[in-house]
Amino acid sequence: MDFASILSSEISKKRKESPTSSATTTTTSSSTTTTAPKSKYLKRSELEAARESEYVRRQREVAAVRAGKAAAKAAEEEAAAAKREEAREKQRRLAEERRKREEELRREREGTGDKPEKQANKEGEEMTEETAVRLLRELGHPARLFGESTIGRVKRCKRIVANHEAAKDPLDSPPPLISEEEMRVKLENVKDDPELVYRQLDAWFRLVLKEWRRALDERPLSVKESFQGRKAEDAMKQAEEYMKPLFRHFKQKDLKANVFEKVCEIVVEAQARRYVKANDVYLKLSIGNAAWPIGVTMVGIHERSAREKLHENQKDGAAHIMSDEVTRKFLQSIKRCLSFCQTRWPPEDPLQLMG
Repeated sequence: MDFASILSSEISKKRKESPTSSATTTTTSSSTTTTAPKSKYLKRSELEAARESEYVRRQREVAAVRAGKAAAKAAEEEAAAAKREEAREKQRRLAEERRKREEELRREREGTGDKPEKQANKEGEEMTEETAVRLLRELGHPARLFGESTIGRVKRCKRIVANHEAAKDPLDSPPPLISEEEMRVKLENVKDDPELVYRQLDAWFRLVLKEWRRALDERPLSVKESFQGRKAEDAMKQAEEYMKPLFRHFKQKDLKANVFEKVCEIVVEAQARRYVKANDVYLKLSIGNAAWPIGVTMVGIHERSAREKLHENQKDGAAHIMSDEVTRKFLQSIKRCLSFCQTRWPPEDPLQLMG
């Protein structure tokens, strides 16, 4: 076979195989097109759509968390309100019982002007033995003593009840029935009608402490549990504890004359929202004109005449008022009440705010 025939036979073979190979090539290219990998570039619209969907998802999560916190806070506030209402109801009930007991004691005291031989019989008629035994057991005292008669048991019961009434918390006693307008203290009534002024002072300081506690109760839970929140709560409780002797003085109307006058001036200035002047009166009451109010007794190395009068008050010859521990505590509590008043009832003139 020559070269030309071999070449022609090969060319004919190639022509017969070419359609199949082209079809295979087409199929391969189409399959390659269908299984081609995704492009590594994204459109701006696709990025914005993905970002928007992620933002919507996060906002839904935040809204769900916020709704849960709001529901928990509402439940806490409802529980706190229920607890406060329960405490008020208990206080009203105790006040009513205390009022009835005081009324009974007052009725019993009205008959103390009888003769000695008739007084024991009258006391025995006013309080029965069963009542005396019940009251003694309620107060934690023995109901009967060896060799004690019925009249002696009644007398002992009355004495214990009177001591218990004197030692009770003055803040638990019912407040004077005075409106806010009647709480306005006037300086001309200090000498003319001191009993009215005592009732006004008692009612006004009770109002300040009540508003102070209400302001602390209305704070958010996060603020209450913080360090500053707990510190403010402790300051309020300490002020209430320190002012109990002052409320006893208000009830017994036996406050010292110089302290009574200055406290009246402080209340008058505070009610007029002149807190700077009220602070000046407080400083004059607490420190006065003492040359060394911090307690220094020796101001030099030489003995000088009248050195012992350095700390004396020129009015009554006694040491300045802060030397008494009980008086110092309720005066400092009055200063804290002034600091709260200027936030609760701010003055119209900003210059009247204490520093």
